[in-house]
Amino acid sequence: MKKFLATVTKILDVIYGWGILIALFVGGLMFFGFLAAFFIGGETATEICVFIHKTIFKWLIYGGNIIVLLGLLNMYLKKQKSLTISDTNHEAG
Repeated sequence: MKKFLATVTKILDVIYGWGILIALFVGGLMFFGFLAAFFIGGETATEICVFIHKTIFKWLIYGGNIIVLLGLLNMYLKKQKSLTISDTNHEAG
């Protein structure tokens, strides 16, 4: 059972890492899209902002939530206590 959990946590580590990386990258692209729309102005800027808001932003929020839940599940399976004050013991038990 421990070997299986170790394999699952390694897979979740990879998924979590890539998921957060992709979410940050897409968030940066959205920022530059809004920045470009600011400099373009007019109706074109409105269309760019509406496109970003209605398509990309919605999926980024959903994907980010799923990735965070997978990260929390990973912490639970590893029995990590990352949100504690003392940093001497990172494992429950």
